[in-house]
Amino acid sequence: MNQKKYGKLYGVGVGPGATDLITLRAVHVLNTVEVLAIPKSSELLEPFAWRVCSPIVRENEAQEKLFLHFPMTKDPEILIPAWDKAFLEIGKRLEEGHNVAFITQGDPSVYSSWSYLLEEAEDRWPGIEIEIVPAVSSITAIPAAIQTPLVDGRERFCVVPGTYGIEDLPQLTKDFDTIVLTKVGQVVPQLVTILKELDLLSNATYVSYGTTDRQRIVKDLESIQNENCDYFSMVILSIRKRKGVLRGQNCETE
Repeated sequence: MNQKKYGKLYGVGVGPGATDLITLRAVHVLNTVEVLAIPKSSELLEPFAWRVCSPIVRENEAQEKLFLHFPMTKDPEILIPAWDKAFLEIGKRLEEGHNVAFITQGDPSVYSSWSYLLEEAEDRWPGIEIEIVPAVSSITAIPAAIQTPLVDGRERFCVVPGTYGIEDLPQLTKDFDTIVLTKVGQVVPQLVTILKELDLLSNATYVSYGTTDRQRIVKDLESIQNENCDYFSMVILSIRKRKGVLRGQNCETE
């Protein structure tokens, strides 16, 4: 029995926000596929990932721009039907033999909606060819923007989603030298309280819309704790107890 032939499915990361940080491979894929699948969280606002990559996508009337709505919610009763509808639309194009690139902010393998599509792909379209195009991640782009190393020598770092993990900070600060907190916009007041209790408030730096022309860097988190902070924001907590080889080879590790 012949296996059904599908188009190729790509997961393409477009980076943290600056268009000129998009990789050459991503540019090639975005300009050669028949369909761009573009996730959006709002019916009114232009999707952030599309805003990042649209300047490098050439005019091509034959290429379809497939906008797919993914609500900003954790409610599975809302999310599951939305995802199923999106999968059906993507599937129609793949079954017609069209190559489809699903674009995602940052890197496809890091807190990305692409992961849900990847998990479903083989069950829905058996034997489909898949390629993931990695990207510059905000996890490395933001430390570059504030000129703070993530790790050096014997140091260790971890990445924690702000909406799920800040209650673990007391233990994490003992185990890691740098902590990257993603999507902290809604938890800055709680974060300030915890960091003050740990006497680490001065070690934290807030960055929103990193690498873009809207980039904002704040060293004093207390000054913004009453603001409506941006969703696309991150805090780098730089403790760095274990110094690198050049400066701390004879130092205690704790």
